[in-house]
Amino acid sequence: MVASPQYLTPESYLQLEAESPIKHEYFGGEVYAMAGASDVHVTIAGNLFALLRSHVRGTGCRVYISDMKVRIETRDRFYYPDVIVTCDPRDQETSAYKRFPKLVVEVLSDSTEAFDRGDKFADYQTLESLEEYVLINTRHQRVECFRRNEAGLWVLQYFMAETAMPETATFCLESIDFTATIAALYEDVTLEPSEEISEF
Repeated sequence: MVASPQYLTPESYLQLEAESPIKHEYFGGEVYAMAGASDVHVTIAGNLFALLRSHVRGTGCRVYISDMKVRIETRDRFYYPDVIVTCDPRDQETSAYKRFPKLVVEVLSDSTEAFDRGDKFADYQTLESLEEYVLINTRHQRVECFRRNEAGLWVLQYFMAETAMPETATFCLESIDFTATIAALYEDVTLEPSEEISEF
């Protein structure tokens, strides 16, 4: 990501972003251009969006794919998650961004994985509406669900394709009462190669 040296207010950022052919994320007055996504990244996000769109239809919840921003006012941030679900009617008041997501999903990539697991997750945790933060792997059929429990702590649950019967393995998004097979999530996906560990 490449930073812009000019300080921007949130309002100026939103105005510029509406006219820009390139997406930028916003960090306290600075903007960073986003790199394009890979085939596997886009396919996974698209599969999940299709599954969730059918699931939330008629519930009052809305699902958005990567072109919708999430605004984190307490941290002065705007992010573009890969998929979000919001069930808060206040989010219908803003067409360019959402402030009250219930579920945020990021599909991991080499360039963003550390940030998605670290500072970005910390920023998302300040959203009181957020119940679940999900990371989807592009090297393995693996889904990581971080859920906020009643004590306000984030608890991790892994979902992986079973070696014996991978077509029946499922994952669950408790925030929206959704379950699907991992095979459906990774349909038409060619996983990226894993990095090999050299032995000396």
